[in-house]
Amino acid sequence: MVNQNLTATEIGFTHEDFAALLDKYDYHFSPGDVVPGTVFSIEPRGALIDIGAKTAAYIPIQEMSINRVDSPEEVLQSNETREFFILTDENEDGQLTLSIRRIEYMRAWERVRQLQAEDATVRSGVFATNRGGALVRIEGLRGFIPGSHISTRKPKEELVGEDLPLKFLEVDEERNRLVLSHRRALVERKMNRLEVGEVVIGTVRGIKPYGAFIDIGGVSGLLHISEISHEHIDTPHSVFNVNDEVKVMIIDLDAERGRISLSTKQLEPEPGDMIKNRDLVYDKAEEMAAKYREQLLAKQQGATAAAAPAETLADEDIPPATEVDEDIPPAAELEEDIPVVAAIETEIPAATETEEEIPAATETEEEIPPVPAAIEE
Repeated sequence: MVNQNLTATEIGFTHEDFAALLDKYDYHFSPGDVVPGTVFSIEPRGALIDIGAKTAAYIPIQEMSINRVDSPEEVLQSNETREFFILTDENEDGQLTLSIRRIEYMRAWERVRQLQAEDATVRSGVFATNRGGALVRIEGLRGFIPGSHISTRKPKEELVGEDLPLKFLEVDEERNRLVLSHRRALVERKMNRLEVGEVVIGTVRGIKPYGAFIDIGGVSGLLHISEISHEHIDTPHSVFNVNDEVKVMIIDLDAERGRISLSTKQLEPEPGDMIKNRDLVYDKAEEMAAKYREQLLAKQQGATAAAAPAETLADEDIPPATEVDEDIPPAAELEEDIPVVAAIETEIPAATETEEEIPAATETEEEIPPVPAAIEE
């Protein structure tokens, strides 16, 4: 039988020793840590969580999800164990405030960065519009589509509830910005069915001093003024009117920038025919396009043949890059020889031009509610 009257000296372990041992192995928690915890009490507007600290931690309902939550039971169940983000340091009662929302945000940003790196097309429904564009949600984050990147004839207000294909323009967690493009997604999808050298029929939707915008099956291509005719043209208005049906050839597809470049000049049997005899140009369009494709193929084959000998050079025949540095003029010396990109660049606003109108992808810190007084008492 065990002797129930052993003294502290015989045991060799006092209450003070036990308290010191607890202090020695006590966990230290800091804001920003992600820790496991178990739900042991659900409150009307939050829950108490056991994370191994001396005092139960608290998670307010606003921090339970990246989405709106009306009741804690929508997210948490009693005795459930999961990860929590430590949001604030201990209060005077030693209680920590936790968050699930922050973990979901971190994972959401990681996911959208991955989607951007893969140049993925995503779909999302418009839930609101503002003066600058439309708002959607991607992985729970609030995304913004600038008005210049919405390709639809509908008024913006009528887009609410509509599901749109989208491409990423900007993913910036530090600045809390997620910007997307509907136009790029549509152009890319259309581009997958188009080829350089292909003749298509379109409708003039807009005329600018530098060219005409042609609608070809729901996406817009640019017929630059320099590609209308071999003869000089003062303004595209002298050749086209809005709503004219035109036959054009695709000369460039830029999927990255979502742009299609068109030409009627390359379809002219004789220089100036687009001005003098447009019907002849349209009648001969397929024939002229076939010649263009042959010339393009010949150029590509010639470039491949010219590059082939370089591939057979032995390593010893290739000088190190650093040995010829003195023969390479600085970039500034070459600058005047580099042609300027077509004037259309200035007409298509960058995603950042509407910066002041781009809403943050996540809510701000001041929306984090304090720990309820009932818990702190």
